[in-house]
Amino acid sequence: MGRMLRMGLIAGLILFTAFSLFGAHIIGGEITYVCNGGGSYTFTLKIYRDCAGAGADFDGAPNSPYPLQLTVYQGTSTAVYASVDPGAPFIEDVEPELSNPCLIIPPNVCVEEGTYVFTLNLPYTGESYHLTYQRCCRNNTITNIVNPGDAGATYTMELTPEAQTLCNNSPAFNGSPPIIICAGESIDFDFSATDIDGDDLVYSLCAPFLGGGNNTNQPAIPTGVAPNPDLPPDPSLAGFYPQVNFINPPYSFNNPLNGNPQLAIDPNTGFITGVPNNLGQYVVGVCVEEYRNGVLLSTLRRDFQFNVANCEPTIVADIKEDLLIGDVFRVISCGDSVVTIFNESFQAQFINEIVWSFDLNGTIQTFNTYDVTVEFPGNGDYSGSLVLNPGTTCADTAEIEIGIYPAVEADFDFEYDTCLSAPVIFTDLSVSGAGPNTVVDWLWNFGDGNTRTDQNPEHLYYVPGNLPVNLTVTDINGCQDSLLMNINYYPVPALIVLAPSDYLACQPGRIVFDNLSFPIDETYDIVWDFGDGTFGEGISPIHVYEEPGIYTVSLEITSPIGCFTDTTYNDLIEIRPSPVAGFSYSPLELSNFNPTAYFTDESIDAKTWKWDFGGFGISFDSDPVFTFPDTGYMDVVQIVTHESGCKDTATVRLDIEPQVRYFLPNAFSPNADGTNDFFRGQGVMEGARDFNFQIWNRYGEKIFETNDPYESWNGRKFNTGELAPSGVYLVVVSYIEPRGQTIKINAYATLIH
Repeated sequence: MGRMLRMGLIAGLILFTAFSLFGAHIIGGEITYVCNGGGSYTFTLKIYRDCAGAGADFDGAPNSPYPLQLTVYQGTSTAVYASVDPGAPFIEDVEPELSNPCLIIPPNVCVEEGTYVFTLNLPYTGESYHLTYQRCCRNNTITNIVNPGDAGATYTMELTPEAQTLCNNSPAFNGSPPIIICAGESIDFDFSATDIDGDDLVYSLCAPFLGGGNNTNQPAIPTGVAPNPDLPPDPSLAGFYPQVNFINPPYSFNNPLNGNPQLAIDPNTGFITGVPNNLGQYVVGVCVEEYRNGVLLSTLRRDFQFNVANCEPTIVADIKEDLLIGDVFRVISCGDSVVTIFNESFQAQFINEIVWSFDLNGTIQTFNTYDVTVEFPGNGDYSGSLVLNPGTTCADTAEIEIGIYPAVEADFDFEYDTCLSAPVIFTDLSVSGAGPNTVVDWLWNFGDGNTRTDQNPEHLYYVPGNLPVNLTVTDINGCQDSLLMNINYYPVPALIVLAPSDYLACQPGRIVFDNLSFPIDETYDIVWDFGDGTFGEGISPIHVYEEPGIYTVSLEITSPIGCFTDTTYNDLIEIRPSPVAGFSYSPLELSNFNPTAYFTDESIDAKTWKWDFGGFGISFDSDPVFTFPDTGYMDVVQIVTHESGCKDTATVRLDIEPQVRYFLPNAFSPNADGTNDFFRGQGVMEGARDFNFQIWNRYGEKIFETNDPYESWNGRKFNTGELAPSGVYLVVVSYIEPRGQTIKINAYATLIH
């Protein structure tokens, strides 16, 4: 049982690493009644809440902001017959109960039951009484219904005319609902009820009802946390309430957990069975119909949230094994008949007794230590067991097989050319005590990240060094051995490979010599002769040739153990002469009023020219002239080409400054003669911003203002009414130039009649 339990509950069902309820919510409830005679009934309302964390308390409890309010309706009337406040509940914990006593429930599981008891006088009228309590909110982590956070609950009981006539007592459940169900475990919960009148009871899964909303408007559902009054039954639903919306498929009221086999209830006994496999929270409804002489007197409804979680076994027998074959732990010892077996059992705090047992050729030997050391008679296969808490309900056993076999010894040899790079030849020399040709597996690790599994491999190293080679061999009995040997591998390359194989560059030529030879690293002495009178070191150096010419490159390589090789690349590098770009321009100050520049070539050894004027145009002249069509900073690029084909580039940034021009006249005569009738500034104002133009008279009164540089003053106050008197007027002008400089002008305008 231990291995199957371990695999089934620990390895196969690790969907959650831990389980805890997701905040405190109302998670279920039911209503029952007892007839006292004379139309008097005592009702019992039981409400369940998860209490792991903050959330909804019991209504009417000292810490709750809401009183518990039930509503009574009579017949099909929607008028409230009575409202009931039963007061504070009696609260007690619901103890968890598992169908398998050998499991441990997760921590932080907490459910409380609140019981409200109250008496009502309900005289016989030939109609049903409906007693209802509605409440939001279900856990928003419920798995099997749509929008669970917005789905409240309705707990209701119908007192039928038949029950009133007979002074009937409703059935009552014998126990509290289970607060935890273990995933992957068969459940067998007793949901039976007792009827003190001895009536016939029929059990079924049924749909829970919706109720109070989550402060949102929902059709046919009252809003708010604790609706007051509660809604009456819906006549269109045969006197019932709207049902919760199951996510279908796969869930429904008669398949609320989608187990395998799925949840089922015995209609005669009320026992619920099934195997839930998926972790989560599930809304489940259970109904108990009460019949007397074939007449339905009442229906007891329990709406509850089932929590399916991973449960740990109390103990699981386990050892440190070499192989696991089915449920049997196999331990292999090679070359040693004294074996120590290590105990790795789970839940050590629940282990009270340990019994090891081994069959040593017909003699049973037992031990009571936590780990055990056993001396076996010789080579062969032996059986044994580890039993935890023998003779108890939750004992567990691990079946053990021990194989005692001859040793295997790994060994190998190798050969290679010490100074010339070539494959290393490896020869397996391993032997097994099981006999000739009984070594069946080889694993070579060559110390450079490469592996092989053939018996006698050859391997070409691309890196030098003192390389650790490891061989692990396995024989037919599963016995293994490993051997580690170092190879002092420092040959020189069999072929020196260099990129580029030839190179044509322009002066100055920056060349990266990419040495592709192997095996070499930084421990090798590598000397380069670049052919221009200079030398270098390193595997792949960079060298700059300053002068034109054709150069022969030589390379010498010496390994750390003195192996030597060299090579010469005749006429490897050709450096061609390059021109030197350069130019000047005039005038040095350019603007939108003077946008034409004259360029003078100052390059050296140029044969052709190409100019790029900030993307606005190109030229192939040596001394071009260009007029810039826009203002701003322009990058002028000169590309010159030598007769060898080599190029050089010069770039100069020019500033074509955006400028404005603004001039004010000193007099005007607004006499409508067509000459000088208006007063305004003249010039070019494109690019200026925040323009302001004001006219003030000698009394400090502003008589004209505009933000349009092209609007004129006609000599009248704000260009309307009577003509202003002849005289001198103050003109105030301000604006910001395109580059951000603020300009302020104070001048005078003489108005002449």
